[in-house]
Amino acid sequence: MKAVIQRVSEGSVTVDNKVVAEIGQGLVILLGIAPGDTLQLAQQMVEKIAHLRIFEDEDEKMNLSALDVGAEAIVVSQFTLYADTSRGRRPSFIAAAKPDLAEPLVESFAHLLTDQGVPTQTGIFGAMMDVALVNDGPVTIVMEY
Repeated sequence: MKAVIQRVSEGSVTVDNKVVAEIGQGLVILLGIAPGDTLQLAQQMVEKIAHLRIFEDEDEKMNLSALDVGAEAIVVSQFTLYADTSRGRRPSFIAAAKPDLAEPLVESFAHLLTDQGVPTQTGIFGAMMDVALVNDGPVTIVMEY
């Protein structure tokens, strides 16, 4: 499981000219699922993300978590995080999980994050999505479990 976590001042996902997710201060999380990934792994990653101290305190130090600042999140399924570019010029995505595994894990991940106390929205699995965000900082963290 791979995640690109971006601290944002605002973010949204649009599908077919309709906004399907929109947040203010929070996290936009691009999430890639691999064939061996499990719900337990998702729970571990969610726990880490919810408590990750990447928001600034009054001294402008990154000491606060998404929970501390009342942040929201958007989770976007991103199979391209598993791109293999080692051969040729066209990426291979065979390391990404098939939709029948990936879709329920992405949904579970989002629900688990909400259960942790971070209100979470999602894009639409498998859709062509326009993801817009204002990266705050910029702060971008890559996490892999």
